[in-house]
Amino acid sequence: MTYKGTIVPLVTPLDAGGAVSEKSVDRLIEEIGDEVTGLMPALSSGEGWKLTEQQWIDVVSYTIRHSRGLPVLAGVQLPDTASVIARARTAVDLGVDAIVVSTPFGGDVTQDEIVEHYRAVREAVGVGIFVYNEEAVSGNRAELDTLLRVCRLPGIVGIKESSGSTEFTRALLAAEPGVPVFEGWENLLIDTVGVQGFIGPLANLEPAVCNAMLAEPTKQRQEEIDDLCRRFGIFEDTWYKPVKAELVRRGVIETDLTAGEEQGATP
Repeated sequence: MTYKGTIVPLVTPLDAGGAVSEKSVDRLIEEIGDEVTGLMPALSSGEGWKLTEQQWIDVVSYTIRHSRGLPVLAGVQLPDTASVIARARTAVDLGVDAIVVSTPFGGDVTQDEIVEHYRAVREAVGVGIFVYNEEAVSGNRAELDTLLRVCRLPGIVGIKESSGSTEFTRALLAAEPGVPVFEGWENLLIDTVGVQGFIGPLANLEPAVCNAMLAEPTKQRQEEIDDLCRRFGIFEDTWYKPVKAELVRRGVIETDLTAGEEQGATP
């Protein structure tokens, strides 16, 4: 399958007790499903690195159950290759279409280790892999040549490009990685024309606006997106909290609780 358009990195709706709310997952997908091309639970906007194992299983399972035919690409954000492989195998057993994987955690991870990480994950699981190029959670970032090496591995189906650097994204596009590149920052869409899609938290609230920007990127549309991001707190460090609060205000999900707030659990 070739991915394109707006893929939504779903927030993880919790009930008052801290469990994943199936009815809220269902309502959220119902609300935005006609405007997106894929569902991405348990990534950063879904607090994937903070969820307990049960919360992760539940949000992925509920997303698959209520996917309405949309592909489900499950985020796997864990610190080391062995943990990622174990969680990825669970994702495959649950029935995901693909997994979304960041680099191993830590500032001392080498570029060769990044390549071997993705190679090992791919050899261990039989579904496509989306590369999540970010630094906020993993503490490191793949260099351009490293990303291109990873993209030459079999089974890589896309890149969520969240480096935050328009120069890097443009260089990646110019290098023709052979897989679709998705911009991960709402405010950079006007400067990264040529990406095949967008994956960002605004898609939980205004996917139609994201689609319009991809179809016809203009300065006016970028200004509208920037205004929406400021209004909904998407530029805040814990952006998923105000996004949840807006979804609560709209009657889509039950609470704006984030992982660990009620139960005091650690993943």
